[in-house]
Amino acid sequence: MSRITRMRLSSRATAVVLAAVLANGCATPAPVPTMDLPRELVKTGQPAYVIEPPDLLEIDLLAAIPKAPYHIRTLDVLGIVVPEALPNYPIAGPFSVDPSGSIFLGVPYGSVKVAGKTLEEARDAIQKQLVAKKLNNPVVTVSLDQTRAGQLVRGQHLVRGDGTVGLGAYGSVSVLGLTLPQAKLAIEKHLQQYFQAPEISLDIVGYNSKLYYIIYDYGTAGQQIIRVPLTGSDTVLDGIGQTQGLPTVADARKIWVARPQPEDCPPQVLPVDWKAITEMGDTRTNYQLFAGDRVIVKAYSLVECDNKLARIFSPIERFFGVVLLGSSTVNSIRTDPNLVNATVVR
Repeated sequence: MSRITRMRLSSRATAVVLAAVLANGCATPAPVPTMDLPRELVKTGQPAYVIEPPDLLEIDLLAAIPKAPYHIRTLDVLGIVVPEALPNYPIAGPFSVDPSGSIFLGVPYGSVKVAGKTLEEARDAIQKQLVAKKLNNPVVTVSLDQTRAGQLVRGQHLVRGDGTVGLGAYGSVSVLGLTLPQAKLAIEKHLQQYFQAPEISLDIVGYNSKLYYIIYDYGTAGQQIIRVPLTGSDTVLDGIGQTQGLPTVADARKIWVARPQPEDCPPQVLPVDWKAITEMGDTRTNYQLFAGDRVIVKAYSLVECDNKLARIFSPIERFFGVVLLGSSTVNSIRTDPNLVNATVVR
C-alpha cells in the first residue's frame, strides 16, 4: 500500500472518529490512538461550522420582490420612462426617492411626491405633474427597480450576544447554533413576511467564535493564555508560531495538547515532541488543532522550584531586612557623638 493511500485511509478513519466524538460522545471506551489523529500532512476537514457570537456574517439579497400592494419608501429606486418627454430633457432611467419622499424628474418638470404611494398612484401623480408642465398626453411607465431592503439587508452583520443578526427595518433573526444552510433558511423564512420567495446568499467572513488556546506556564508565577482564531488547518507548530515562539522559561520537553471531550469521555492528552517537529521535520506529533484545544507549554522544573523558594523565603527576607534596618539605625544613633550631644542639649 502506497504512502498516499495510507494517508487517505487514515484521514477518512480520523474524520469518522472525530465526527462521532464531537457529535454523540465517545466513539470507543479506549482513547483514540495517536497515529490516527489528524496532523501535518494527514489533515482532515473541520466539523460543520456552527454560528455563535461574535461571528461576522456576509448577507447578499439575491431576490426580493415586495408583496403587493407595495408602498414606495424613501431610498427606493424607481424605473420611469416617458417617451413624450422633451428631447433635451428625456425621462428614461432610474430615479431615487430622496429622504423627503420625492423624485426629481429634471429642471423643466420639478419634483413629485411619491413616498407612501403604490406604483399606480405614483404613475398617476407623475402624469399629472407632466400635464401641468404642458406635455400632451404623456404615457408614463413606472417600475420598482430596487427597494431599500437591499440596502438594509446586504452587507456584513455581526452576530449579537443573544445570537441574532439585525436586518434593519425588517427586524432580527436568531442564528445561534445554526450551520450556514440552516441560517440561510431561517433568514429567508423571516423575510417571507415582507417579500415573495426571498433568496439570499450567506457566508462567514469573521470566524470569531472558534478558537484554540496557547497556555504558557511560568512555574507557579502565573500563566499566559493566548486566544488564537481557528483557521481550519492550524497545527501545533502554527499555533505556537502565532505567538512568536516559546518563551525563555519554556521546557520544550513538556508540551502537550489537551482536547476537550464530552462528559462521559476520559480526557484526551496528546504529547508533543517539539524538538522532533522543529529540528527533524517529524510530523507525527504536530497535531492539527480543533476548536477548544489547549496547547500547554510548561516551564522548566528549576524555574518552578526557584519560584516556590522565592515565595517561601521572600517574607522571611523582608522581616529580617526590617529588623536589620532598625538595629543599624539604633546603633548609628548610639555611636554618633553629634547625635548624642544634640539629644543632651535638648
